[in-house]
Amino acid sequence: MEQLYNDYNDPAEEEPIHLRDYLQILNKRRLTVITVFLIVAVLALILGLGKEPLYTSSSTVLVEKNRPSDGLASSGYSSWDPEFLPTQIEIIKSKSVTRRVVDSLQLDTRYHSYFFPDADEDESFISSIKSSVRSFLAALLKPDKNEGQTGEEKEPVDEADIIAEVLRGGIEVKPVRETRVLNILFTDKDPRMAQRIAEALVQAYIDVSLEIKLSSTQHSLKWMTTKAAAERKKLETSERALQTYKREHNLVTVENKLAMYPEKLSQASRELSESESRMNELKALYDQIIQVQDNPKALETIPALTQNVTIVSLRNQILKAQQLIKELSKKYGHKHPKMIKAVDDRNILIQEKNAEIKRIIESTRKQYELAKSKKESLQTLLASSKNELLDVNERFVQYTIMNREVQANRALYDALTSSLKKASVTEESQSVNIWVMRSASLPKAASNRNPKRILLLGMILGLAGGIGLAFFIEYLDNTVKSTDDLEQRYGVTVLGTVQEARKTESIETIVRDNERSPISESYRLIRSGLLLSSADHPPRTILVTSMATQDGKTTTSINLARTMAHGGDKVLLIDADMRKPRVHSTFGISNTVGLSSYLSGNADKDIIRSIDDEKISVITSGPIPPNPSELLESKSMQHLLQQLAEVYDFIIIDSPPIGHLVDGLILSTLVDGTVLVARAGKTTYDLFGSGLKKMLDIKAPILGAVLNSMSAKLAGSKYYHYYEYYSRDGK
Repeated sequence: MEQLYNDYNDPAEEEPIHLRDYLQILNKRRLTVITVFLIVAVLALILGLGKEPLYTSSSTVLVEKNRPSDGLASSGYSSWDPEFLPTQIEIIKSKSVTRRVVDSLQLDTRYHSYFFPDADEDESFISSIKSSVRSFLAALLKPDKNEGQTGEEKEPVDEADIIAEVLRGGIEVKPVRETRVLNILFTDKDPRMAQRIAEALVQAYIDVSLEIKLSSTQHSLKWMTTKAAAERKKLETSERALQTYKREHNLVTVENKLAMYPEKLSQASRELSESESRMNELKALYDQIIQVQDNPKALETIPALTQNVTIVSLRNQILKAQQLIKELSKKYGHKHPKMIKAVDDRNILIQEKNAEIKRIIESTRKQYELAKSKKESLQTLLASSKNELLDVNERFVQYTIMNREVQANRALYDALTSSLKKASVTEESQSVNIWVMRSASLPKAASNRNPKRILLLGMILGLAGGIGLAFFIEYLDNTVKSTDDLEQRYGVTVLGTVQEARKTESIETIVRDNERSPISESYRLIRSGLLLSSADHPPRTILVTSMATQDGKTTTSINLARTMAHGGDKVLLIDADMRKPRVHSTFGISNTVGLSSYLSGNADKDIIRSIDDEKISVITSGPIPPNPSELLESKSMQHLLQQLAEVYDFIIIDSPPIGHLVDGLILSTLVDGTVLVARAGKTTYDLFGSGLKKMLDIKAPILGAVLNSMSAKLAGSKYYHYYEYYSRDGK
């Protein structure tokens, strides 16, 4: 039960539709397909053969672009132009061409009666339609001229334009694939008129193509001449403005100056960096000297002093003098002349070393001050160079803008001059070459009467329409049609299906009258499914209900009770449908006393009726009460079922539909299991799903479903045909 609830709330993905499913739909809707097929095919044949005969005459022309000569832009010329032929086709079908045909053949004068028959003549239905079309075209041709003329006579429409529009409707141009050949066709009710107009169309197309070229060339020459003069003035003005700007801002050698300033700025920046580095080194050395200048011993440890060549030499001489004083002190006293001379020499060397140290300190200070001054000078120079470069850049930007304008004007003027010269040379050449390959011939037969083609087209359209309508009807049909619909969509176990009974059979008594029939076998299969529906023991109290009326729940209850009784079980059938009871009429027994009498406390005798010849017992519904749901919900109903369950092997209960009534839902909580009956082709998915959800919401035990009134057409299976054959052989 829990698994069924989960399956319903989280259904698996639907399986893909296979080809056999489509074939099954077509087989089921074959009457619709055949009907639409026949109607469309016959209608197409009738309409096709009933048309006014039309005749088509055609001319064949070769159309090519005029390739420029080798001296005139032949380089890079490509013959591939996907828009060329479509453009020529539109020219052929244009009003300019048809109007030229009208003028050349004098259709508006010599053949006036052909296009405008007299009003006194008897007109057919088709002729009246043509007249209406001509009037409609006449109203569309010149709408602007007739607007605003209230109270005045409207300007008459040119009949030649009307005829030209009519001719456009009969023109058809068919290009030959992968060639530049065009077939120009014209269709008319008169074969001779079709031939004349088809020939005139080719000549009119040639004349119009030449006029287009000449008109386009003359217009281009005039436009380019005017444009070239304007661009020349514009070029001269921009060149003078550029020269004036260069003179005013001294930009004659602007490119060289612009290159010099960045180099100067780079050099100043590099020297400033070196000067800052040198100044920092000298400052660090000078600060170190100042800190230990009162300590001679510490002063001599500074690398700049210890690495000085003079100081190193004096230090070595002092060491030698001290060694000499040591050696002499061993021999002489400190007043000895040699000792005095040695001490004096050492003191002189010490004085020289101290003087050299002072000189180095002073030199370091001056170098530091000089580096500091140089840094300040370089900073000033760098700032000045930046300002000069920014000023030059600003002037150069404006110069570049003006120079670019001059170059653009010069390029445009040169292009116009070149195109003007080229157009002057090629003015008389034709851009399109047209050769007539085949002139129009007199048509021998009507082009719109081809019975085979019309019938084939009608058959194709009829078959497509029938198939489409069949699938559309199937799409709109949202009823349950097979066991797969219930099992895959809702996860409900299908206990079995019941075939639709023949007109000569009574479905309610077929189990009793014909045990070998396929329907009887179906109920035996349902009984087997019920006996195996529980793992521990088969359900003993079984409720049979449906989602709506006329789904077959009462019939299923009766036949299921009879089938179980045939197996030797003691079966009780209870009609709990106290709104529209039918069990008593099926068995032909009285309904004066029944379930409603017992539940309301008005039963003065036993309500159980025994059907002797069928070995089953029946409790009818009794008189229809005003409150059936309250009676079924009473404790008397629970007590009755408990007592009956001790006597009978199986209790089958027929209840009202659960779609809109609560009676079946109440009973489903009092029984071991519920069987849901659905009628194939009638019970909708929405109705079944709604009822199933109600059962699941109250946790009612569901044994499975029975698909009733299953026809072979809906099932798409050979099972019933096979079983009927088997049943006949077994008799």
